[in-house]
Amino acid sequence: MKQKSFEAFLYSAAGVVAMAVILVAVNLLSSALKFRADLTEGRVYTLSAGTKAVLVRLDTPVTIRFYCSQGVTPTEDSVALQTYARRVEDLLDEYQEAAHGKINFQKLNPEPDSDAEDSARLDGIDPVMLSSGDKFYLGLAVSQLDAKQAVPLNPDRERLLEYDISRAISRVTTPEKTVVGVMSALPVFGAPANPMMEQMGQRGAQPWELINELNGDYTLRQVPLDADRIDDDIKVLLVIHPRGITDGAQYAIDQFILRGGKLIAFLDPLNLVDTRSQNQMNGMMPEAGVGASTLDKLLPAWGFQFGTTNVVADLNFKMQVGGSTGPPQDAPAFLDVTGDGINTNNIITGSLSDVWLPFAGAFTGTPAPGLKETVLLKSTTDSELADAFMANLSGDSILKNFKSSGVEYPLAIELTDKFKTAFPGGPPKTGTNAAPPATDGLKESAATNTVVLVGDADMLADDFALREENTPFGTFASAMNGNLGFAENAIEQLAGGEDLIAIRSRAVEDRPFTVIRRMEAAAQEAYQSKINDLQTSLEDTEQRLNELQQAKNQNQRYILSPEQQKELDDFRTKEAHVKSDLKKLQKDLRRDVVSLQSRIEWLNIAAVPVLVSAFGIGLAAWKRKWTSAR
Repeated sequence: MKQKSFEAFLYSAAGVVAMAVILVAVNLLSSALKFRADLTEGRVYTLSAGTKAVLVRLDTPVTIRFYCSQGVTPTEDSVALQTYARRVEDLLDEYQEAAHGKINFQKLNPEPDSDAEDSARLDGIDPVMLSSGDKFYLGLAVSQLDAKQAVPLNPDRERLLEYDISRAISRVTTPEKTVVGVMSALPVFGAPANPMMEQMGQRGAQPWELINELNGDYTLRQVPLDADRIDDDIKVLLVIHPRGITDGAQYAIDQFILRGGKLIAFLDPLNLVDTRSQNQMNGMMPEAGVGASTLDKLLPAWGFQFGTTNVVADLNFKMQVGGSTGPPQDAPAFLDVTGDGINTNNIITGSLSDVWLPFAGAFTGTPAPGLKETVLLKSTTDSELADAFMANLSGDSILKNFKSSGVEYPLAIELTDKFKTAFPGGPPKTGTNAAPPATDGLKESAATNTVVLVGDADMLADDFALREENTPFGTFASAMNGNLGFAENAIEQLAGGEDLIAIRSRAVEDRPFTVIRRMEAAAQEAYQSKINDLQTSLEDTEQRLNELQQAKNQNQRYILSPEQQKELDDFRTKEAHVKSDLKKLQKDLRRDVVSLQSRIEWLNIAAVPVLVSAFGIGLAAWKRKWTSAR
């Protein structure tokens, strides 16, 4: 008996030792192989094809210095930054492995008064101040030969981390400035004042801040609206409100795209800057459609239409706009597009939280065969196409007759792949006696290309993008929204080449409560219906009171007649009922929303334990049945 116990013990100890040896061997093999499997939705931890293409083309080693402060006082913000830094370091390991020796990676700890801190400052990495008072450095410096690019690291831009690193590598390997053409009917480059205004002491218009910002990174070149050719060295063409563009210029853009040039066009069904300018010159309100712009020859060839008489109104994105007299009023066609309308998985819009679009148009249709469409900005389903002229006059009229279309209207789109010409018959004739063209031009692009179309141009004007702040050091302008960021991101992406365009933003695990959003939108529409009924009742009552007042004689002017008193009592009763209905609707909405949120929270909390318990019980029952059968 003792011998059997000893043998059982021996076998048991040997089994434990054997298992330990196997585990150690597996760990050693796995660490040597460095095999990783990305099982996340959206492949969050996998380098995109665009990044790999950038790394493959490296012919000279690139140095990446990673600055991350160590040993700071542990606080909530320092722990969060260090956790983010570890994820950055993991991604840099992927870069180093994919580059096959063409990336030299250095990790530095910029302690106070150290050589590493001096190096961080020389590389343009600024520290952030923690709640503990410590300085925390977190950033990258990418360099090749004499070219250097700083990459500040912010957890808020984590979904764009891969793009930021790859862009920096691309910039140091191709340091020359990209030529960007700018075509516009607006004075985006500024304009001198006319002689009469100069005599009154007024200066001309200054360049838009967008132009000032772009001048630092690109070589800008003005392109007229009647150009018959786009210069070959222009890589990106920025079109801002092309009112009055000629067919010849659209043909030039067509051939520019087919040669491989990138287009970013900001069109507009109602451009406020242009309308205001015409109003000042003519001394009267311009006719409807005068301030509109489109590319009527190019868009149909790409499968899209852009209406110049309608604007998009949206109950979820409406803003309050203050008039010259009276308090601010709801403007359903003056859109503040937030998260529900922003494509967070695209480089251009991935870092934006809101974009203002005053009286924007919609792109309708489907891409032409061979083209792919990506919606960058869109309305919600609680939107409609409203008359542009009426929307500019009054937001109340739009709200009163508002009817949700149930359609998410595209406000900005990106088209990719191979484009075909919009002029299959060759360039348009410029006159009755024009000589026939020497060539019919290109018919199709040789490689994939990209075009970005936006349904509003006012968004780029300083009045709609910047806020001026008076400080003791002067007047400074700060961004009110992501408008200029949208344009700069688009130009930066397209100017970086096909590889940067192909880099997607890092995926984010986001599961919005779409059911709740639909409930809130439905309630909003119900509110508006009640409000409209109340306003109609008020207007009818006031009209009836005026009629009764006119029917009274002079001695009864300040005395309410029985009819008037009954009319007022009826209106007050109806008003009380409507307010009671609104309160009930709000109470029901809150109850449904809270109930739905509670169900989802409990499902998230209890689902896994319930499934594990059920699996365990089922396994135990099956094992017991199998044992009893033996």
